[in-house]
Amino acid sequence: MAWFKRQSGEVDASGEKKIRTEGLWVKCESCRQIIWKKDLEDNLNVCPKCGKHFRIDARTRLAQLLDDAEYETFSDNLKSTDPLKFVDLKPYSDRLDKAQEETELNDAVINARGKLNGRDVIVSAMEYNFIGGSMGAVVGEMITRAIEESLKTQRPLIIISASGGARMMEGALSLMQLAKISAALARLDEARIPYISVLTDPTTGGVTASFAMLGDLNIGEPGALIGFAGPRVIEQTIRQKLPPGFQRSEFLLEHGMLDAVVPRKDMKAYIARALEFMTDVSPQPSAVSSVPS
Repeated sequence: MAWFKRQSGEVDASGEKKIRTEGLWVKCESCRQIIWKKDLEDNLNVCPKCGKHFRIDARTRLAQLLDDAEYETFSDNLKSTDPLKFVDLKPYSDRLDKAQEETELNDAVINARGKLNGRDVIVSAMEYNFIGGSMGAVVGEMITRAIEESLKTQRPLIIISASGGARMMEGALSLMQLAKISAALARLDEARIPYISVLTDPTTGGVTASFAMLGDLNIGEPGALIGFAGPRVIEQTIRQKLPPGFQRSEFLLEHGMLDAVVPRKDMKAYIARALEFMTDVSPQPSAVSSVPS
């Protein structure tokens, strides 16, 4: 996504104020269409010409999915530490500080209680702008707490994935989150509480290898990159050219790895209908009155 630069915002010699254009226009990477940013936002950040789904942040996803854009967050006081004192191009602690400042989140997920078409739900929405939405110990713990909240309240669970996978800066602590969340989801399944997984662009690595593919219903957004290893890595490993659209949501639907590919504008209504089908709404059996002999 290419953003146009600001022309000027200062007053020139004639006293006329120049127009600022920074952030007002967006170029679609798919069809190269120039889009007025307000029009793009009104269209749920989907290109009106080619239908490309732009990446959006976790707060926007929650606002689009939940009634009146209202929700209550929980378990948002947890913060990642730096147990390995990890350094690559920069210290991990510096990456955390920068991500927390830019996103105003403690880590790469938001847990929320809210209503979807009047039905109480629990939603975990991942934030890709926080170190690539990577899953460390805090993300794993927060998603596990969302599952436990769903168990406690008997509310359906929705997880919206947007992630590059496990967070390498936390080593084995990050990898253990795959098993931890999967075990919690097994308890949710035993309790027969619906879990809907929404996979967005991108959903890769350890997130795909665990909870993202464990939903009772797995839904992908159009054009989303979904897979474990990236296409380039696979091509280098097998030394073969991959088929067109490989690891995109439509390809996965065709090969049985997704249950549906749903446009963003239809997502809320689709999930609402799915929850009606998945939730037991049958009336309780009435007491049978005794017949005198």
